[in-house]
Amino acid sequence: MVRKLKRWIKKITQRKVNSLFIHPSVKIYPNVVLNSEYGGTITIGEKSELLYGVILMTYGGTIKIGNKCSINPYTVLYGHGNLTIGNNVLIAGHTLIIPANHNFTDKNKTINMQGLTMKGITIEDDVWIGSGCRILDGVTIGKGAIVAAGAVVNKNVECYSIVGGVPAKFIKNR
Repeated sequence: MVRKLKRWIKKITQRKVNSLFIHPSVKIYPNVVLNSEYGGTITIGEKSELLYGVILMTYGGTIKIGNKCSINPYTVLYGHGNLTIGNNVLIAGHTLIIPANHNFTDKNKTINMQGLTMKGITIEDDVWIGSGCRILDGVTIGKGAIVAAGAVVNKNVECYSIVGGVPAKFIKNR
């Protein structure tokens, strides 16, 4: 199955589809969704992998994944306000990364009619994000950082630090 998907990806990259820029060495496993139907682009660097059930949805923004990254099963990456992932990043399964947030200040309008705030998310090189994490809009996770399993990251994470909890708090430096 992986071999068939690799051939399909090679065809896509050779045709230069406007919204998908995927290096031919990328491994894409079954049931992966790459959706840019509402605009935006998905770029995936060489020797990265998207494991079973990963979902990438641009919603008009960009999703950029660097080289040698591993996105593990059932992780969801949105692109609303732009998502940039550096090189050598490990993202464990069941993680959600969403660079957008609903506006809700006007009580005379329903929440779904108030639009979104989109600041974007940046995950720098050599980061490990544990299983089941939630990374929220406006966050930068610094180079070499570790995010403990189950953490909800709503503030920037310093380089080479370890954070965990809900909301994520500094634990120690690496």
